[in-house]
Amino acid sequence: MTAVRYELRDGIAWLTIDRPEARNSLNREVRAGLFEGARRFAADDDARVLVLTGSGTKAFCAGGDLAEMSAEGLTIPPPDYVPQFGRNIQVDKPTIAAVNGAAFAGGFLLAQSCDLCVAATTATFAISEVRVGRGAPWAAPLAQMIPRRIAMELLLTGRPLTADRAYDIGFVNRLAEPDRLLEVAGELAAQIAGNAPLSVLAGKRTAGLTAELPLSAAFDEAEQLWAPVYTSGDAQEGMRAFVEKRTPVWRGH
Repeated sequence: MTAVRYELRDGIAWLTIDRPEARNSLNREVRAGLFEGARRFAADDDARVLVLTGSGTKAFCAGGDLAEMSAEGLTIPPPDYVPQFGRNIQVDKPTIAAVNGAAFAGGFLLAQSCDLCVAATTATFAISEVRVGRGAPWAAPLAQMIPRRIAMELLLTGRPLTADRAYDIGFVNRLAEPDRLLEVAGELAAQIAGNAPLSVLAGKRTAGLTAELPLSAAFDEAEQLWAPVYTSGDAQEGMRAFVEKRTPVWRGH
C-alpha cells in the first residue's frame, strides 16, 4: 500500500496521506508521495481543485517522522524536504486542506500551504517544533494570515489551537463534524471546480498580490492578470449562458 493516494473524481483531485498508524507523519515515502501527487495535480488538465487530507480520525499529519529524522541526524532540512506550494513546487490551481485531526509542525505547514482550509471540529493545530528544539522557518507567512500576536504565541509556546479558535482567527474557512469533513470539503471544491477556470486561476494569483507588492503595483499587476480572462472565450460563454438561462460550458481558453 502506498503512503499517499491520489484519486480524481469529478474534477477534484483527492490527495490522502495514508499512514494512520504513525499519525500520518512525514517519512521519506510520504514526502515523496506528496511531491508526486502535487506534480500530478498540476499537470492534470482534468483536475480543477486539489483536496489534501489524512486517513483516519486522529491526525491530518503530526509533522516530521522524528524517529527517521533522529536516525539520519537531520539538521537543516533541504529546501525540497517537504512540499510547500508556491515555494518549492508551483501549483497554480486552488488547493484545500481537509484537516481531520492533529495538524502539528509539518502538518501545520501543509495546511498553511493550501489556499483554503476545512477542518473537523475535533482538529487541532500547533507549531510544535519549539517543544523538540526544531525550527519553523516555514511559518514566516503566518503573520499575514492571522493576527501577529497569535502567530507569535503559536511559535513561542507550541500549544495547540482548537478548530473553533482556528476558525475564529481566520485560519480555517469552514468547520465540519468529523463524519462530514470530506463532504463539506468536497462541496467547497465542487463550487470552485464549477467556475470558469481562467477566472479561478487569476483569482488565486490576485489574492497574493498585496502580500508581494505595494498596493499601486498590485493593482497594475492585477489588471494584467485579468486581461486574458476578460478577452477569453469563457467570458463570452458565461454571459451567453446567463442570458440563455443554462449552465456554462467552460473551455479554459
